[in-house]
Amino acid sequence: MIIHIEAESDIPIYTQLTNQIIEGIARGEIAPGDSLPSVRAFAADLGVNMHTVNKSYHELEKKGIIKIVPKSGAIISSIEQMTEEKKQLIEAGFKPVIAEAFVLGMSKKEIEELVSGMLNQMKER
Repeated sequence: MIIHIEAESDIPIYTQLTNQIIEGIARGEIAPGDSLPSVRAFAADLGVNMHTVNKSYHELEKKGIIKIVPKSGAIISSIEQMTEEKKQLIEAGFKPVIAEAFVLGMSKKEIEELVSGMLNQMKER
């Protein structure tokens, strides 16, 4: 999996890293049970501060995507059942993005095509 950090982006680096790890899992580039690099090694490879990688890992752990195991590192969690609570959190994340797309002039059809294209890039379950 290749991580692209955009230092000039308005999106914080830890968020870019978090999102790209999630996308890597969704595309099947990283599988449940796989280990992520150590915080120190990943930070060195990316040329970012260790605290940035650490914050990303803790965000992923909070979302239930990885488990941080002492002396073993960060391990991709197995796929869990979708709960109503998780579904509501995802919906809450979608709503402002979709509303922003409408406000910026995208049509319903354009949004549907955009989402469909992104879905096609992800690994089918």
